[in-house]
Amino acid sequence: MRVEEQADVVVRELRALGSRERKEATLNYFPTEQENLGVSVPKLRQVVRDHTKLIKAESDRTVLQFALAIIARNTLEGRQCAYEIVAKHGETVDALKAADLKRLVKGVDNWVSVDCFACSLSGPAWRKGQLKDSDIERWGSSKDPWLRRVALASTIPLNMKSHGGAGDVERTIAVCERAVDDEHVMVHKALSWALRTLIGVDAKSVEKFMKRHEGALPALVKREVRKKLTTGRKSG
Repeated sequence: MRVEEQADVVVRELRALGSRERKEATLNYFPTEQENLGVSVPKLRQVVRDHTKLIKAESDRTVLQFALAIIARNTLEGRQCAYEIVAKHGETVDALKAADLKRLVKGVDNWVSVDCFACSLSGPAWRKGQLKDSDIERWGSSKDPWLRRVALASTIPLNMKSHGGAGDVERTIAVCERAVDDEHVMVHKALSWALRTLIGVDAKSVEKFMKRHEGALPALVKREVRKKLTTGRKSG
């Protein structure tokens, strides 16, 4: 496969599927420095399916280079496609190393890209031992708030059955501890998400965490997590 040429094809297809209405509706919902092409999720997923078929027989290194080439085109939807294409290529997923994941996440600057990366790539890699706790800790301590969100979102595949998780209280709480005093709202939201997901594994550990950090936790986290603990829902 001619990686660079095929990456251009992906972005060209996405661009053709975009709409001004979708772009205008999402610009403020997930602001980013990447180009927003205005492609709906169903249409994006069709591009992913088509190219997943095309690369089925390619080596893991070729697929990784293909994904990196798509990301280098600097479009919001292209980055998501790249992550999903890698996630659907079993050989590549199994071969991912920490250095590969660091290359794939470089330049991430919005919550949609972060959550796609964390739930489909870094979280599963951490669960399987391809990422070490120290790798997640470095992200959680980064000056970049988006990498701090990556660390928190990477706990979701540890604890959510639909993502293959069987539960990991110790590692999840360790990541959440580092985020208690964070000042970035997108990190607050990820902390809430991580704790709410952990409730399904061990609600008592979450209750203890909330009591321990009562005075420091952001209001958003306290509100959403307590609501989940008492009603089983995020809100309402």
